[in-house]
Amino acid sequence: MQWGPFEKGELKDEAHLDAIFAKYRPQAVLHFAAFIEAGESVRDPQRFYQNNVADSLALLRVMQLHGVDKIVFSSTAAVYGNPLYTPIPETHPFAPLNPYGHSKLMVERILADIALAKGLGYTILRYFNAAGADPEGELRENHQPETHLIPLVLQAAYGKRPNIAIFGTDYDTPDGTCIRDYVHVADLASAHVLALKRLLSGSRNLTANLGTGCGFSVREVVDTVARVTNRPIPVRIAERRPGDPAILIADPSLARSELGWAPAYPELEQQVRHAVNVLNGTRPLQG
Repeated sequence: MQWGPFEKGELKDEAHLDAIFAKYRPQAVLHFAAFIEAGESVRDPQRFYQNNVADSLALLRVMQLHGVDKIVFSSTAAVYGNPLYTPIPETHPFAPLNPYGHSKLMVERILADIALAKGLGYTILRYFNAAGADPEGELRENHQPETHLIPLVLQAAYGKRPNIAIFGTDYDTPDGTCIRDYVHVADLASAHVLALKRLLSGSRNLTANLGTGCGFSVREVVDTVARVTNRPIPVRIAERRPGDPAILIADPSLARSELGWAPAYPELEQQVRHAVNVLNGTRPLQG
């Protein structure tokens, strides 16, 4: 494997996890595994709590059995719910709107409790809106179903769906559509590497937002995709979705100061260009 050995399994299979830990003897764990679709979590909360919370506990049990006491956990801005103010710092009150957000917050609290009881070292990274694609064009997304805005708009641009729905045009924002903080997947990856190095150096536990600190509206995303692809985007205006905040923008200053992290791809056009490359299987475009 280009990026090291690969073992396929499920977190709930503790016997398999035990064998993997015995075979490779890792120093730390980067925990990305989770169900993420908020609407699905409302329809089937038990499935989400089993996968995101109970199976995380299985992983933590096996870690403890093998003396692995460091973990980087992928969390989410969904723990904040409807923000009382933006940009959102890590100290913002918690108010998840769905079982997905609750499940991530539960694991955050589990990690903090185990840290107090057992000395676990952890870094929690709260993603805002993951976007873009591998800048080198070697890795591809495979979301089933797709729920992220940029890929959905690209599908509309290339005729793979009839249109893109804009849910609400009467928000208190400059163009009436929701604003989100889009952070490139490559920048998320670099933050995890920095977090791992920091943990292995013995630094204190940390919870940090991962975002750019800037926001783009749904209409700005649609316009940017149209400009990059040079294609018209069929748009359908729909009613607001319950629980959609008008603005979600991170305060990423803690990640910058504690991890030395700075996004390499903060511009929306860069993120769209990389997503286009992966969708079309082309080599990277400049920019």
